[in-house]
Amino acid sequence: MGWRDLMLFYVVVSLNVQWVQKAAVAGPSAVVIWIGACLLFYVPLCFAVLELSSRYPDQGGIYVWTCRSFGRFTGFLTGWCYWCCNIPYYPLLLYFVAGLIPFLIGPSAQHLASDPRYTIAVSLVGLTLCVALNLVGLNIGKWLQNAGAIGMWVPLLILLGVAAVAWFRFGSATPFTPKSFVPSTHLRDMIFWSTIAFGFAGVESASIMGEELDDNPRTIPRALLGAGVSIAALFIAGTVAVLVALPMGEVTALQGVPQAITSAAVRVHAAWLVPIAVGFLIVGVLGQIGGWFAASARLPYAAAVDGVLPPAFGRLHPKWRTPHIAMLIQAGVAVLVTVAGQAGTTVASAYNLFLSASIIIYFIPYLYLFASLIRVQRDPAMPHVRRVPGGKPMAIACGIIGFTTTAISLVLAGVPGADEKNPTLYLTKLVGFSVLVALIGGAIYAVSAFRRVTQRAEHLGVEGR
Repeated sequence: MGWRDLMLFYVVVSLNVQWVQKAAVAGPSAVVIWIGACLLFYVPLCFAVLELSSRYPDQGGIYVWTCRSFGRFTGFLTGWCYWCCNIPYYPLLLYFVAGLIPFLIGPSAQHLASDPRYTIAVSLVGLTLCVALNLVGLNIGKWLQNAGAIGMWVPLLILLGVAAVAWFRFGSATPFTPKSFVPSTHLRDMIFWSTIAFGFAGVESASIMGEELDDNPRTIPRALLGAGVSIAALFIAGTVAVLVALPMGEVTALQGVPQAITSAAVRVHAAWLVPIAVGFLIVGVLGQIGGWFAASARLPYAAAVDGVLPPAFGRLHPKWRTPHIAMLIQAGVAVLVTVAGQAGTTVASAYNLFLSASIIIYFIPYLYLFASLIRVQRDPAMPHVRRVPGGKPMAIACGIIGFTTTAISLVLAGVPGADEKNPTLYLTKLVGFSVLVALIGGAIYAVSAFRRVTQRAEHLGVEGR
């Protein structure tokens, strides 16, 4: 992957319109939260990725970084949580795709968005497509990611265009006053802060495929800069555009962007743009699933090569040279979670559950990532290492800021929303899934450690004889 492919990869894994509509629900104050998340999370994350990826460019990315900093168990736990966080994230994205398709069909199909059977069926078809394209190799799968980046840009640009025309002709549907930009400090209103931070996550994912990236030392910095400017600008501008097109009270976290595009396009007599925007958006979300699938599948591969997971995870397909077993197992678990997430709940509630579960499990590796940035400052930097601007003091400051922001977001992600009808069931599923992930990861590592000790003892016994 060259720097353009890498930049588009960063865009497709991070630029998600779901975070735009989730932020717009909070009103104009979300703009301030976006800026804060960019400064307190995204910038430290980019600096951390720049330095850690140059110190340890091996295949495995965040798994290798934490292994080198804190040992094999911590590295495995980090990689395990990073891999598992994608399991509920895939249904989250696929549910969104299912909610988009009725906008292509027309108003008569809007009821499908709340039908669990329809949602599950669309999710399974979309997941199958993404898995199949990535199984045949990154040289093919990357085109889905590249198309996905464009699929994210186009709908947001259409939204900005129709919202601007609507504002010029009719004014803003949501009033923008100085007071409306002040974030609420009530706990129920602060919950979405974790979602905002989550929206900026993902730029570390490409480093997991370190050996498949262009080894030009300018590749990652150029890609990060280009993607970062695009992502931050479109997140903020997109949130404002949604609020211009729709009154704040009518924005929904599940379908806010297509609703805003439809509303503004109809008002300015450009309804023909709606299916175009939605079609690109579907491609964009599928590209995002493909990007995360390609990156996370390399983690069990790296762990298998390191001897922590069974050797089967480290096998490459004889023709396509992809970790096909790791990919297929990941896909199988995602199918189970997609179906189980609908048990005893609505589509909207399951969507929020998947979002919170993804954030909690995903942010655990980020704690270790920022801690690793601090830890490696003890080691000398070779000439090829890209240091954080300002050297060791700024690197430590970035690590502390990123770690603190991540910890706060992790806590907020576990609080049920005010509209959650069954908070007890919600928390049971959320806590149960998170605990189960940790227990399974610990058990896998314990079995692996016991196997390594046994094999070492047998080897020593053979040498003794």
